[in-house]
Amino acid sequence: MTNSGQKPPAVWIDRPVENRTELEAGRFVIVGPDETELFGAHAAVIGGHAWGDEHFDKAPDLKVVARTGIGVDAVDLDAATRRGVMVTNTPEGPTVSTAEHAIALMMTVAKTLPVHADRLRNQVGGYAGLSTAMELDGLTLGLFAFGRIARRVARIASAVGMRVIAFDPVNPPVASDGVEAVDLARLLAESDVLSLHAPLVAETNGVINAQALSRMKPGVILINAARGGLVIHDDLVAALDSGQVAAAGLDVTEPEPLPPDHTLLHRLNVVVTPHIASSTVVGRQRMLTMAIDQALMALNGQTPTHLVNPQVL
Repeated sequence: MTNSGQKPPAVWIDRPVENRTELEAGRFVIVGPDETELFGAHAAVIGGHAWGDEHFDKAPDLKVVARTGIGVDAVDLDAATRRGVMVTNTPEGPTVSTAEHAIALMMTVAKTLPVHADRLRNQVGGYAGLSTAMELDGLTLGLFAFGRIARRVARIASAVGMRVIAFDPVNPPVASDGVEAVDLARLLAESDVLSLHAPLVAETNGVINAQALSRMKPGVILINAARGGLVIHDDLVAALDSGQVAAAGLDVTEPEPLPPDHTLLHRLNVVVTPHIASSTVVGRQRMLTMAIDQALMALNGQTPTHLVNPQVL
């Protein structure tokens, strides 16, 4: 990476790092998270916050921006490419943690756990008779998109006894996945639980809207651990009010975070978590290590394995 006698490159990281000496191992020097330290940085390792011209202006020596996650919708890719800056992601990093979180959200709302906990706090009594919890065995889980995370969700759901179907025109399931490929109409019509795993692009922005919700089974459960912009939240609220949607588990919203008085935060049939599906202790470390590896590949003159703006080359 560097010739003898040269200083190791500076890698700016947007969060405090506890095991920095172990990570550096003489290969680079960690700077940050103060943005004043972007000046002189050769690489930036970032989470999901917006990254555009104002950041590039602070880092004239920047060669690579490495995302600790999959989505790069918050990064101005055009600005990066114009400046000759590579952008990378870590598509394998959040898979396990995010899939488990999606399943946890599904289980939480299907078993009406917040409702039961609230009734117990208020000593309502008659708990078993009041329960409307669902048994998932035999129900149909629909997956909107079928990437790494969705594939792992499918494996877990299949083990629970659910039938799994998926819609993904670019990356459909194959026979060995044990998942039936369907079109969007069938996905909406047949899913008892619909779990979203698509990136936020023009074609998916607001895809779960009033029209889509009306085409689903009455009492469907909606899970979103992908991007908040996939769902029109006013339409979701209306569907919850009517009973068309029985419950929702959301790790992502639009905006993030929701204002504290937003109705979705105050419903016992909705669980909202603050975009932390991938943020297990192991998951955070895995994504950080992977992002640093991608950055070092770029600084070494190699093409990173997960380069998302190859036109920069």
